[in-house]
Amino acid sequence: MAFDTFALSDSSVCSYLDFVYDDTDTHFNEIAELYSYTEQYELQLNVKAFEDQMQSYNLRPVWQNLTIHQHKSIIYKLLDQLEVSNKELRMKAARCILYLAQGCWAEVQSDKEQQEWERTNVMLLYECGIFSAFIELLNIEIENNTAASADMKKTDVSLADSTDLRVILSVLYIITEVMREEFKHLDDSIYKHNVEAFKDELINPCEDELLIVKLLGMVTCFCSGSAPYFPMKKVLLLLWKLILVSLGGMETLRELKKIYREQAGLDNLQEDTIEVAKIMRPSSPPTSATDYIDTHNSKKGSRPFRRSLLKQSSLDEPNLEYESGRAMLIKNEGGIDTSEGDVDEGAFDNQSLLGDFRNYYDNPNIIVEQDTSAKMKGLPWAPKVRQKDVDMFLDVSRLKFVGYKLQGDRDSVAGLPQPIHEGLNILKRYMYTSLSEVQIQKEEEIAKNPMSTQEPPIRQTATEILYQAMLSNLPQHVIALLKILLVAAPTSRVKADSINILSDVMPEEFSEDSVQSAKLGVDVDRHKEIIVKAVSAILLLLLKHFKLNHVYQFEFISQHLVFANCIPLILKFLNQNILSYIETKHSIPFFDFPICVIGEQPGFTMDHLPIGENQNYSWRNIFSCINLLRILNKLTKWKHSRIMMLVVFKSAPILKRTLKVMHGILQLYVLKLLKMQTKYLGRQWRKANMKTISLIYAKVRHRLNDDWAFGNDLDARPWNFQVEECTLREGVDRFNNRRYSNAVKDEELEPVDTSITSVLGANVELTDEFKQHYELWLQQEVLQTSINWDELLAPTKCIF
Repeated sequence: MAFDTFALSDSSVCSYLDFVYDDTDTHFNEIAELYSYTEQYELQLNVKAFEDQMQSYNLRPVWQNLTIHQHKSIIYKLLDQLEVSNKELRMKAARCILYLAQGCWAEVQSDKEQQEWERTNVMLLYECGIFSAFIELLNIEIENNTAASADMKKTDVSLADSTDLRVILSVLYIITEVMREEFKHLDDSIYKHNVEAFKDELINPCEDELLIVKLLGMVTCFCSGSAPYFPMKKVLLLLWKLILVSLGGMETLRELKKIYREQAGLDNLQEDTIEVAKIMRPSSPPTSATDYIDTHNSKKGSRPFRRSLLKQSSLDEPNLEYESGRAMLIKNEGGIDTSEGDVDEGAFDNQSLLGDFRNYYDNPNIIVEQDTSAKMKGLPWAPKVRQKDVDMFLDVSRLKFVGYKLQGDRDSVAGLPQPIHEGLNILKRYMYTSLSEVQIQKEEEIAKNPMSTQEPPIRQTATEILYQAMLSNLPQHVIALLKILLVAAPTSRVKADSINILSDVMPEEFSEDSVQSAKLGVDVDRHKEIIVKAVSAILLLLLKHFKLNHVYQFEFISQHLVFANCIPLILKFLNQNILSYIETKHSIPFFDFPICVIGEQPGFTMDHLPIGENQNYSWRNIFSCINLLRILNKLTKWKHSRIMMLVVFKSAPILKRTLKVMHGILQLYVLKLLKMQTKYLGRQWRKANMKTISLIYAKVRHRLNDDWAFGNDLDARPWNFQVEECTLREGVDRFNNRRYSNAVKDEELEPVDTSITSVLGANVELTDEFKQHYELWLQQEVLQTSINWDELLAPTKCIF
């Protein structure tokens, strides 16, 4: 049975979220988020610049009435003006180009018409070389203003200090965003050649440095305090979209994974996590004991509320045949501490502690609810088994029944009973070999036999090119991104000496008008949310693409994220009223571009302040939460030391509160994080949170011989944690040094010079000790030793 709402004790209601997780929001919203509300007055400056330019060309300022030949002629003239030494003329031309890229909104009557002209103009601007010209303009602005910012105090920076940079970044962003949108319909697009050329230009630029690396350098300079005037929101949004266009989104990752697995000789039978999770029906969250008691006290004697709890568990009614077993179980287990656990009907209504699990053991074809009326029988995932698990199963079985191990033998089953044979067949049937395992095995072979093992060819993919360009400064880039995420998080308390991410939203003069103050307050919160959205998307894209390209590239950036305290930072972000964060919409549609400039604009009053759309959630906020949860999963999966960090930082209650968000994908990644740390939380926690464990069984993929809920993992001993990270670091460093470093290799592994001419002609520096005892050496090694020179100089065959 499905429920769309779930009443909580704090009178909040968690509604079912009809949110579709994708690479980005709609094109309309993505363009609108580029501009702050305080920038609205600057839009008129763009129109004024266009009108002045058209007047200087003796033309009417109506772009739509001009021919395509006139369009190109004007753009080429503006392109020439971008190269003049006079900065005022240069930026006037830049503003004129920005107006064209914005779709000539002063001449249109609807946002649809504006988007059509935006698309047409952007393609024309790109064909004329505007994108490359604005990259050069960006370089000039960065160099010219770096020295000027040395004397600038961070607290004095305002919107006016980044005017020119914001114009340049806006043009680059609009071109990138339009190209990204066009790429989604590439097969039917008349601009297919432009889109492909644009993507190739991003990865193989004419200049030495990638634009992505240049923007990452801007982020690092901003966080170091050397460039406090950089408009970080626009920099991060452009950086995110450039990575998305260059490397690809979820669809590209899916296709690349399929191709790479086929090249490695692996199957492609596993489900795609996002696609399966999209059709998962979200579950009502387990109610904590505190919520139950509070509501129970306020509605004492209310029978319907107790019945609603039973319904929300989505379980069958208990059968009488289980009563005796339940009574014995409760008697044996004793009392239950539910201080931070789920509501347990057994503690209040004498229901079963393990009622959730009865359905799994009695009815293996359990029904999983979906968005549609159709029901899908069985669990949503096929189980997986690692080769390591199969080897361990064989070793334990052989020791038990035969008394010895067969190192490296994965097929012999002599002496093992028939049930072991059947178990081994089932494990092999569901065995899954990941690309990471293949890559790690190859790296271990190269490290063990460097002379005889052939180096696999390096695929010069977009990801590989980006990794090589980022490698030298990647740790600094990662730290800078996390610093910005920390300051932008709603749970952080910004200090006076910290970085100022609001420099490109704060006006020079503050108005005391209550309406304007309220508008600025919304704009500030909106600004922070957009920054969090961009940073979370950037980190997730880099992790996903690096892992697919090579696991050690992924591990390199992962370790720097962990060392920079990314795990506690994400937990701190989630440790808030997550429902309020997701449902609060800090936006005023009245000020969103292009609505704010199309047609006649009525005066803004307090009546416009009921903000947001008709949806019951904020798209960017739930998108950010899912991204951060996915990053946390990426960093901690199969890493026992990092899983223990989740335990040490008490992430379980934080993650359980996040389950109140009724969305299938978000709940899935929360349950994954809870699953990996369940065995370390103790028996008492498991007893108090049986419904959470039940949700994990229902929604998270099963590992057939992973006793995650109650077992003790021998590989997770505390004294091995530091060794695990150090071993990983050694492998990553060895990988980077071999493939990307020019450092001196081990001399013993270098080829030997067998040429007599070069060997005898080499200058050998004799030591002082040898010179002192030269006569003794000559007597013992030369004069007293008989040498058959004829035999020595005769050609011989080497026999091995």
